[in-house]
Amino acid sequence: MLASPSAAASAYARVQSQGDVGGAAEAASDVGQASGASFGDTLSSALQGVVQTGHDADAAASAALSGHGNLTQVVMAVSRAQLALQSTTAIRDRVVQAYQDIMKMSI
Repeated sequence: MLASPSAAASAYARVQSQGDVGGAAEAASDVGQASGASFGDTLSSALQGVVQTGHDADAAASAALSGHGNLTQVVMAVSRAQLALQSTTAIRDRVVQAYQDIMKMSI
């Protein structure tokens, strides 16, 4: 599956806006604004959102296994985590490809 960077970023933003991750949703909405944050800070916030989404999926699955969770919530949490991971992988692949293209340029 090959995804464009803009499609991956918009999918990630959609997942974050639907989730219960407050800080990551704010970070995803700040990407398009000139907030003065560096690229590294923005990237770090986005990756923290992905990690938090994975933790939320783990917590939902653990709650379901112990008999206290809702199956629908588990499926939604795991789907969000899967989409976030796929988006992160697609973005990483594009960044690596861009780096390789830059390194191939002659000076």
